[in-house]
Amino acid sequence: MTECSQSQFEFEAHFSRQVLARFDGSRLTTDGGGLLLRQVDRKIGLLKRLVGCFFDSRDPDRIEHGLGEMLAQRIYGLALGYEDLNDHEELRKDPLLALLAGKREITEPLAGKSTLNRLELVPPGSPLAERYHKITYSAAAIDELLVEIFLEAHRKPPGEIVLDLDATDTPLHGRQEGRFFHGYYDHYCYLPLYIFAGDHLLCARLRPSNLDASAGALEEVRRIVGQIRKRWPGVSILLRADSGFCREELMAWCEKHHVDYVFGFARNERLRRKITREMREAKREQRRTGKAARVFTEFFYRTRVSWSRSRRVVAKAEHLEKGANPRFVVTSLAAGPWPARALYEQLYCARGEMENRIKEQLSLFSDRLSTETLRANQLRLYFSSLAYVLVHALRRLGLRGTEWASAQVETIRLRLLKIAAQVRVTARRIWLCYSSAYPWKHVFVAAWSALRC
Repeated sequence: MTECSQSQFEFEAHFSRQVLARFDGSRLTTDGGGLLLRQVDRKIGLLKRLVGCFFDSRDPDRIEHGLGEMLAQRIYGLALGYEDLNDHEELRKDPLLALLAGKREITEPLAGKSTLNRLELVPPGSPLAERYHKITYSAAAIDELLVEIFLEAHRKPPGEIVLDLDATDTPLHGRQEGRFFHGYYDHYCYLPLYIFAGDHLLCARLRPSNLDASAGALEEVRRIVGQIRKRWPGVSILLRADSGFCREELMAWCEKHHVDYVFGFARNERLRRKITREMREAKREQRRTGKAARVFTEFFYRTRVSWSRSRRVVAKAEHLEKGANPRFVVTSLAAGPWPARALYEQLYCARGEMENRIKEQLSLFSDRLSTETLRANQLRLYFSSLAYVLVHALRRLGLRGTEWASAQVETIRLRLLKIAAQVRVTARRIWLCYSSAYPWKHVFVAAWSALRC
C-alpha cells in the first residue's frame, strides 16, 4: 500500500471560510468511554483474577510487556471494537488504551501484534519446552472464574436459576484444527457450546462440528451445577434447551441430582398420532378465524429404546395458514405449577432470549477463530467471552435504571464507549477532555455515579 505523505486535506468551503483537516492534534483517542469499563473491572476484579489463570514462564528480567497488561490490552480492545491483532500495531500508541491496560507510562507503546500473537498461540503442553511461546492458560481456571463472577453478582441466592444451553456455528475459512463440514449449516465450521444464566455467560466451549449438539454438555452442566450448589446448596436449578439437548444421559443425570429440565423434543410419527384430535381442532379453528390456532395437551411418553423411563411431554398442536406446525417439549416439571400452555409459552419459549446473547458474542468477535490450533482458538473465544462479561457488568451495574439498561453491546459501544477525547498528561494528573456537544452526557454521568458506589 502506498504510504500517504500528504499532511493537509482540503474540503468544500463553509460560506467564506476554508475547511482544512490535519492529523497533527495532540494526544487524542476515540475510546474515551473506555474509562467506564476500567471502573467496572475494578469493581468486579475480572482482569486481576484472569492473570492467575495463566502460566508465564518468561524470564522476568527480559519482560517488557507484563502478562496482565497484554491480557487487558486484548480484552479492552475487543470490547472497544478492535477485532484483529493487526489493529494493535497502531493501537499500541493510543494513550487511553495504555491507561486501561495499566501501563505505568502511557506515552510508551504497548505490545504489538506479534507479541500478542505469541500470547494467543499457546503451546499444548508445558511452555518450558518452547522457545517463543512461553505463556499458557488453564481452561479449568477460566471456566471457574466465569461462574464465580455470576455468583458474586447476587447478594443472596436467587429463587431459581435457569441455565440455557445452545450450540451455534462459527464458519471457518482456513484449515484450522478440528475443522469439519456441517450438513445442517452447509459449511465448514466449529460448533461452540454456550451456557447462560439470564444475561450471565457461564460457559463458552469450543468444539469441532463433527459432534452431536449436546456433546460435552453433561460435563459442563455437572461442573457448573456443582460450583453453584457449593455456594448455594438448596437453590433450585432448571436446564432449558432445544431438541438437540434432549438426550437420555442429560435427563437421567438431572433426575438423579434434583435438577429440573425442559427440552425441545423432535417430532416423530408416534408423537404426531398422539395429538391427532388436537391437530384437527386447531385446523378447524384456523379455518374459522383465518389466524394461527393452538391447542395444548400433555401425556407421558417413553421411547422404544433410548429412554430409561416415561416422561411428561407437552404438545403444541398448531395450525398456521401454511399448514400444520406441531411442537413438543419434554420436562421434569409437574403439571400443577406448570400447566401445558404456560410451560410452553412462558417458560420454554423464553429461551429465545438466549439468541440475543449469542448475537452479542458475535459483536465481540467470537467468530474470529483463524489461528491454527483448537486450543489457541479456544483462548480467542475466551477473550471475546471475557469482553462480554465486562460490557455486561457495565450494563448491569452502571446502566441500571437508565434507558440503556437493556441495550445491546453494539449500542453501548457506539454511544457510550466510542467517545472522542483529548488526553493530557501532567506531573500529577491524566486529563480526558470530552466534547461539550456529546449528546448522552446524562447517561455517562449516571454510569459513572453508579460505578463509584
